[in-house]
Amino acid sequence: MPLSQESRLFEIGIGEIRREPVLQSDRALSLRLPLCALIIVAVTVFGSTASLSAQVTSTSQTQTGASSAGQPPAEQTTKPSAPPPPVAFYNLLERKSIVFPDIATSAERLSTGQKFELFVDNSISVHSITWAMIGSAVSQADDSPTGFGQGWDAYAKRFGSDMGRTASSEFFGTFLLASALHEDPRFYAEINPRFGHAIKYSVQHVFIMRSDQGREGIAWSRLGGPLMGEALANVYWPDRNRTVGDTLLRYGLDLASRAGGNMLREYWPVVVKRMSHPSASGHD
Repeated sequence: MPLSQESRLFEIGIGEIRREPVLQSDRALSLRLPLCALIIVAVTVFGSTASLSAQVTSTSQTQTGASSAGQPPAEQTTKPSAPPPPVAFYNLLERKSIVFPDIATSAERLSTGQKFELFVDNSISVHSITWAMIGSAVSQADDSPTGFGQGWDAYAKRFGSDMGRTASSEFFGTFLLASALHEDPRFYAEINPRFGHAIKYSVQHVFIMRSDQGREGIAWSRLGGPLMGEALANVYWPDRNRTVGDTLLRYGLDLASRAGGNMLREYWPVVVKRMSHPSASGHD
């Protein structure tokens, strides 16, 4: 009997030792997710503050230049002529769309600061938040990744990780690589695209993008950004789902979702035009 009791105590001790790394891993994961969320919020606040500061500076410089040049008041200036139809069509889009901020509204070259601002806008856009909510719900139903489990707490982890992956992918692709390689991270939507051509165009422009000089080439930043973002996601991804195969699978899904998102970007100007058509016709 004494030997039997000692054996049981030994087995219980071994079980506690085995459970200890799992508890430590759970604690580490619970600390990493709030830390990643804090980093995203900090970057967003910094980008918004820099954007607001730049707008205030630009406005003050414009007002100072106008007053020093002795220009007449705005009421006395001549009304500009109506722009050509293609330009007027793209002017219907918001200069900073909260749905698809990366749709190009002009061919002007983006500065490094503007690419950083675009990265922030893309990370918190309506499209990114909606896609993360839907993707997290699908992953929850499919129990993927299995390391997050089930329940509202698991859904919050999936949603937070999706937003973190989007933010890191945008940081590496839209800002860092696009600035270093002098690439234009915006999407140039077509006017009234045909459906078959829109599919081809959307898939092609996952792998092709413009440079700052306006020439098209391989989309290194658009391809490299998601890959670097998925590699970074392994820091807060569950331990059992950090394999090379899982990382490449997520990367492939990122490229496929980009192609689908390009289709939405192709037709978004058409949607905006139809939504604004009644008001526009009322001014004619």
